[in-house]
Amino acid sequence: MTEVTDLIFFLTYSDVTVYNAIDVFEETKGMEVKYFGFKDVGLPKEKLKELHTRMKKEGKTTFLEVVTATKEDNVRSTKMAVELGVDYLIGGTYVKETLPLIKGTSVKYFPYIGKIVGHPCLLRGTIQEIVKDAKRVEGLGAGGIDLLAYRYDRDPVKLIESVQKVAKIPMIVAGSIDSFERVRKMLDLKVWAFTIGSAFFDKKFVTEGTLNDQIKAVVKEISK
Repeated sequence: MTEVTDLIFFLTYSDVTVYNAIDVFEETKGMEVKYFGFKDVGLPKEKLKELHTRMKKEGKTTFLEVVTATKEDNVRSTKMAVELGVDYLIGGTYVKETLPLIKGTSVKYFPYIGKIVGHPCLLRGTIQEIVKDAKRVEGLGAGGIDLLAYRYDRDPVKLIESVQKVAKIPMIVAGSIDSFERVRKMLDLKVWAFTIGSAFFDKKFVTEGTLNDQIKAVVKEISK
């Protein structure tokens, strides 16, 4: 397990890339965050290309998260990830279809595990079923796991710990990390990284603060 837990700032709200993501990135690019991400829905490809180009120009590590449900959309988003040249493709559930599409590229793949339903995405299934799925995707050759622990309808901490016991690949915890308590739990559990998007825009960390104030507060919490 990693000794450092990183924040991934997702320029998204309710699992959709925000319409002004380019402006938001320009506003926040100077913050002490090296990981930036966006979803495969919300902006046309040409806008995502511009956004991604700006991110890489600033030396950021980039993440594209697949939140669309169908096999066809998963394949389309994977091809877009390769075309854009993102560092990480995360989410999606069609692992066998995705891995051949990124073979020979530098894209690392962290799929969802468990049963994903709805949009914004929710995680369902028993802990045993989700753990079994973690072992499956690791066996298929995925580089890591994208776990919707706080979109789960049971004990998220028990779920994370159960997956960590069987899977040796890195874990991203995505979705609904909207309090300092949950940030600290990510640090305690030593997950590889966690995402925050909507909670920053909703000012969950600094009630009257700017977007940069939200990010700064979480970065400070991580560095304590």
